[in-house]
Amino acid sequence: MSKLLYCLLYGVWYALSLLPLRIHYLFSDLLFFLVFYVLHYRRQTVWLNVVTSFPEKEEEEHRAIERAFYHWFCDYVAETVKLLTMSRAELRRRMVFKGSEEVDRCVAEGQSCAVYLGHYCNWEWVTSLPLWVAPGARCGQIYHPLENRLFNRLFLHLRQRQGAVCVAMDEILRKTVADRRDGRRTVIGYISDQVPFWRNIHHWCNFLHHDTPVLTGTERIARKFGQAVFYLDVRRVRRGYYEAEFKLMSRHPAEEPEFSLTDRYFQLLEETIRRAPEFWLWTHNRWKRTRERFNRRFYVENGKVKELRVTNEE
Repeated sequence: MSKLLYCLLYGVWYALSLLPLRIHYLFSDLLFFLVFYVLHYRRQTVWLNVVTSFPEKEEEEHRAIERAFYHWFCDYVAETVKLLTMSRAELRRRMVFKGSEEVDRCVAEGQSCAVYLGHYCNWEWVTSLPLWVAPGARCGQIYHPLENRLFNRLFLHLRQRQGAVCVAMDEILRKTVADRRDGRRTVIGYISDQVPFWRNIHHWCNFLHHDTPVLTGTERIARKFGQAVFYLDVRRVRRGYYEAEFKLMSRHPAEEPEFSLTDRYFQLLEETIRRAPEFWLWTHNRWKRTRERFNRRFYVENGKVKELRVTNEE
């Protein structure tokens, strides 16, 4: 039954993806009306995030960001459906990477690369990176397995179509050790703007006017394995066209102060978001964990987060 349902899901998705992208954008416009005006999909979360992230802006500007975000979000859905059958030539035309020569140079000199990025613009199309990086490096991205097994299987196929390898977050350390042992050079993308679990909170930074708990695993891995660290600055040129520029943060992360790369990543991401706020994933409840709640429940000892008492809180 599971196999049959997957074939049905894949078949419907495949058939829809064959439609021209301009038709997908017509569906996106209709979806915007449904999501924004009828379903009010996470509008309270989006509004609160936008208002608190840009307290210097007027209500009219907040409303403009909110509407523009939902328009883009529906485009993201349409573009992700289309991704299933997009050719390599079309992807290279629509998703352009700049500065990949520096990545190639690191790989040629025997150094793997860690690439910071966020839920900004179409991160699904970023999986076309293998079309731009010179042979000799294995490209991949960290992912959280979806709860729905059918969609998880489909998205794994979608994200690996162009040669990128998906690595589950809890497998990345083991995979990195194996890659180094086998002499394999990798270019791995880390979407690091997600909410860490309570026990994974080791650092806080100021991000969009919020005291924000942040993931530090990317920095720890890069420091431990001597990987070059890049930030991928993505921008939307126009509807259906993106540019992603590699910005070198450090070739020697172990020599950087602890958490400095994490702080720099969030500074760069904030600059990207402020340039065009509508293209970040505002539906994500990014600031649901506060330092006050953390301090009531946990303490840090020898770099490990330990719980003070058992509670029913998230």
